[in-house]
Amino acid sequence: MNELALEPWLAAKRAEIDRVLDARLPQPQDDPNRLIEAMRYSLLAPGKRLRPILALAAAEAVGATVDEPVRIAAAAVELVHCYSLIHDDLPAMDDDDFRRGRPTNHKAFGEATAILAGDGLLTLAFDWMAQAGELTNRPARDMLPEPPQTLEGIERMHMEKTGALFRAALEVGAAVAGAKPAHLHALAAFGTAYGIAFQHADDRDDDEHKAFAAVAERRIHELVTEAIAALGELGEAAAPLCALARRLDTGAAKRE
Repeated sequence: MNELALEPWLAAKRAEIDRVLDARLPQPQDDPNRLIEAMRYSLLAPGKRLRPILALAAAEAVGATVDEPVRIAAAAVELVHCYSLIHDDLPAMDDDDFRRGRPTNHKAFGEATAILAGDGLLTLAFDWMAQAGELTNRPARDMLPEPPQTLEGIERMHMEKTGALFRAALEVGAAVAGAKPAHLHALAAFGTAYGIAFQHADDRDDDEHKAFAAVAERRIHELVTEAIAALGELGEAAAPLCALARRLDTGAAKRE
């Protein structure tokens, strides 16, 4: 799958996830404290939906048809991601004023409601996972006592944060689809390598960790190669995942 084919595929999957989120999230018909409104405000804001898309792609990669349980499980992954964004934006955390082009949840609804909205989304995620037949315990860590000072430390942080949730998304999608253990292992390995590469690329685009920029660029290429190699047994069914990984490696075209 090339870049031109990847974009329509992503758009279709994004729309699929958006429909599930909108339909399954409670409606604010009787919502005096605006809690449901706050949950919908952040969850339904325009986004890439990358994590639930990874779950859908994992199900397809193991040869399954994407059915309602897979969609519910994938949507639950987005609930977890959205909860983390709401709480990350709070004054006690990153203290951000804007998210996805509009005021953050605590700016729009107040800190107390924002905290409860995040808690509500996380609780709902476990409910949806149970409905999909997949209860999971795959933790991710965000805050560290102090910023890492080595590439190894940076990559460990990336693995425990972005990599952990990406890996969980892939494992959840594949598990609900009935994947065999070897395929689950392959997708987990892809998720870890892809997640670290993704965060390196995100840091590159945001001009973070400047002292490690050159070596991080090389690591992106190495990690992308590693991620794609992990999916070798899955063949053409994993083409969307491979295409997502390749797009992180901006230097690939220059090397070819």
